[in-house]
Amino acid sequence: MGSKSTSHVAINTNRRKVLTTSTRALAGASLMALVDPLVKAGAWAAGSDAPEKKDIKIGFIPLTDCASVVMASEMGFDKKYGLKITPSKEASWPSVRDKLINGELDAAHVLYGLIYGVQLGIGGPKKDMSILMTLNNNGQGITLSRKLFEKGVTDGASLKALMDKEKREYTFAQTFPTGTHAMWLYYWLAANGINPMKDTKVITVPPPQMVANMRVGNMDGYCVGEPWHARAIADKIGFTTITSQAIWKDHPEKVLGTTADFVERYPNTARAMTAAVLEASKFIDSSKENRTKTAETIAAKSYVNTEVDVILGRILGQYDNGIGKKWDDPDYMKFYNNGLVNFPYLSDGMWFLTQQKRWGLLKEHPDYLAVAKKVNRIDVYKQAATLTGTPVPTSEMRASTLVDGKVWDGNDPAAYADSFSIKG
Repeated sequence: MGSKSTSHVAINTNRRKVLTTSTRALAGASLMALVDPLVKAGAWAAGSDAPEKKDIKIGFIPLTDCASVVMASEMGFDKKYGLKITPSKEASWPSVRDKLINGELDAAHVLYGLIYGVQLGIGGPKKDMSILMTLNNNGQGITLSRKLFEKGVTDGASLKALMDKEKREYTFAQTFPTGTHAMWLYYWLAANGINPMKDTKVITVPPPQMVANMRVGNMDGYCVGEPWHARAIADKIGFTTITSQAIWKDHPEKVLGTTADFVERYPNTARAMTAAVLEASKFIDSSKENRTKTAETIAAKSYVNTEVDVILGRILGQYDNGIGKKWDDPDYMKFYNNGLVNFPYLSDGMWFLTQQKRWGLLKEHPDYLAVAKKVNRIDVYKQAATLTGTPVPTSEMRASTLVDGKVWDGNDPAAYADSFSIKG
């Protein structure tokens, strides 16, 4: 009896200790939510939540939309989450693809459609990939040559009229066959009655080489990210015929991409890296001063390597198309927009699959939703959003109306892909 009673008292005492400890822990957690976010985030960078791999190499191409990756490193947001991010300047998208696949890069600022192309084995080797977040909306465009302007071309309709009148080989460049720039270029040409696969010659050129190639007459037009449209205008060799946001307002653009293997092996690192880049995205979008600081930072030789003014105008939404039109664009490049930019919507990923099917890059319809659910790591993103206080949309899908009037909502992707009269 005595021994049983003593044992019972010991159990109750231990239970009280556990309850007291748990209560204190909960109280501490509640207080943590109220104190400085640096302290709050620091809790995630320690113990079992600590990044498994602390030194991270993130690839980027010299484009304005590499900004959040660069600023995550430059502003120390990486340290806040227990990481050291080293941005790695790459020469081309195929180089980014190959280095992601072989592990030379841990992650990358990368084309949305490139990640999906690798996932399905088109445009390169097949490997399971992951998208952790969207890095930006908007801010790309299509530049046409001054020679076309001198022949009366200002927009898609006048380009179509000239091509019908003056028969020759018209050459247009994009940056990667399954990437975003290819899809914006093809979509815009087709919306104006031009079949990019039959009526034009399409070539692939790395972003920083676009201006040089147009200068020597290798192309009639190109689609790329900034600042290579502003650069063409500054050099008086081209003009902006349309911005990408005029093709699709608030469209998905670059993503933070990695391999599925990386996320499986380093889940804490993936979460911390996403949180650090989210913090940088929020910083950039929070003020005009921060956007100016960002332009000054990424203009450096180690990053985009151009004059600050070439980046600054359009990152502030101040547009000049090079042929007489100037305007303030409310739909300029966005990096955060209260988290609406960064959520990896399933419908965004599915849209790229529909266009890859439309243009013959995919021979059969894939299981659109299943592929998107596998690639877009909404689970990791939500964890990072919690860490950074970033609002999360209520739906994993979103609806948009594109330049040709077609509505995309992700509900019937196969029917949508088959609905276009102009296709590959």
